[in-house]
Amino acid sequence: MTASTPVPDSRAKSLRLHGTIARKLGIAIVSGRYKPGDLLDGEIASSEQFEVSRTAYREAVRILAAKGLVDARPKVGTRINQQAKWNLLDPDVLDWTFESEPDLELLNSLFELRNVVESAAAGLAATRRSAAHLKAMRTALEGMSKYTLATEEGRQADLDFHATLLDATNNPFMISLTNGVSAAISTTTMFKQRKRPLRRDPLPDHLRVFEAIAERDPGKAQQAMSELIELARMDTPISRKGGSRRAG
Repeated sequence: MTASTPVPDSRAKSLRLHGTIARKLGIAIVSGRYKPGDLLDGEIASSEQFEVSRTAYREAVRILAAKGLVDARPKVGTRINQQAKWNLLDPDVLDWTFESEPDLELLNSLFELRNVVESAAAGLAATRRSAAHLKAMRTALEGMSKYTLATEEGRQADLDFHATLLDATNNPFMISLTNGVSAAISTTTMFKQRKRPLRRDPLPDHLRVFEAIAERDPGKAQQAMSELIELARMDTPISRKGGSRRAG
């Protein structure tokens, strides 16, 4: 089937069905309703519960298995994996995690990861960036200023800024983390605005990172990015149950 060939209605409906089931089960897993080691109901019972075909349910389980949430084996069943096996930076898994109130420690861990990766990336970008990188980052900042993070256009500009920064490292392994970092930024930005508008304008923090990279000052760039991420963590509203606030 070519890219221009329309997807048949029956197949499109099937895609929506198993995607919906995967989402429902995924949210139940990451929220803790299902515990590691738990077995899901069998294929027949589950397909009847969700009122879908066994094929649609089977495809939903395959989606979850690909994301590391479950292990499906013939004659054994579908077992919930330990969190260590989950692809936590998968965009869907992050979305499901933030569907409710994510665990405080998990949230802090997400910002810790961003700090480790993006701060180091900013330092490398300061020494390796090109004029084209600076131009792209400047354009992204202009987009953030014009549209703000309250809009889809402004949020995309924010993602473009961070993606360009990773690209400017010229390190293929760091660049390969772009999708995961983008998913983390996108999910937490939306989560911050779920109940109220952003309390602080993050543009000045991004400008400081940009200026340090433009000046080819790796130490300053790394520090500016670390501060940006810590301020973003502090801006994120979350229940304090299950732990105390600590530095990201």
